[in-house]
Amino acid sequence: MRHFGLIGYPLGHSFSQRYFSAKFEREGIRDCTYHLFPIPSIDGFSGLWETYPDLVGINVTIPYKEQVMMFLDHCSMVVAESGACNCVKRTSAGLTGYNTDVVGFERTLEPGLQPWHECALILGTGGAAKAVAYVLRRKGIGYRFVSRYPGGEDTLSYEMVDGGILSDHHLIINTTPLGMSPQVDAMPDLPYHLLGTRHYLFDLVYNPSETAFLREGVARGARVCNGADMLVIQAEESWRIWNDPEL
Repeated sequence: MRHFGLIGYPLGHSFSQRYFSAKFEREGIRDCTYHLFPIPSIDGFSGLWETYPDLVGINVTIPYKEQVMMFLDHCSMVVAESGACNCVKRTSAGLTGYNTDVVGFERTLEPGLQPWHECALILGTGGAAKAVAYVLRRKGIGYRFVSRYPGGEDTLSYEMVDGGILSDHHLIINTTPLGMSPQVDAMPDLPYHLLGTRHYLFDLVYNPSETAFLREGVARGARVCNGADMLVIQAEESWRIWNDPEL
């Protein structure tokens, strides 16, 4: 039996476990299981591999996408350049880290991009934000981070986001958990009344399908996209990595 799973904390609502359990059932995969590992500290990471000798791969979510890198024996170029890992595979060569958020985000973002989406605001500065920034750099889209804890020229506070900033940054990506069920009324603190039809709001949150953040965009004619398709793409990319003998 091959075991897979997800680490993070907390893990009250796991897309990954539901997705892979349904996938195994649908595709008649009988020799695989997918577990949740809600470890309260990254210090518990090493013990998982000892406790589960048949553990082949894991997904990594908040808050460990950056911290997990210290445990890796090898990492992909994307992980090295982005500074974040959300997929780990164990082989005879040790633990190798990958970032499937990059693939999921890029493929989901592209259909909505327009020529005027030249600059972006990335809300949040965690591991998911690093994957988003990597994609934007690769596509030649400028960006600035927005955080409750600003620092440096590239990171704004929410209070600094005004009409001038929004007139120059038409792509806004929420990488924070604000608005995720059950806190469905929460949203990043932005001047939403200044949004317009040229803005594109992308929310990595998938539950609910229309977050308060996206709802504010819809009300002002902005293009919007949630994280549901991104999650499916990154899950399938993880599965490909775990089963590719060349990786």
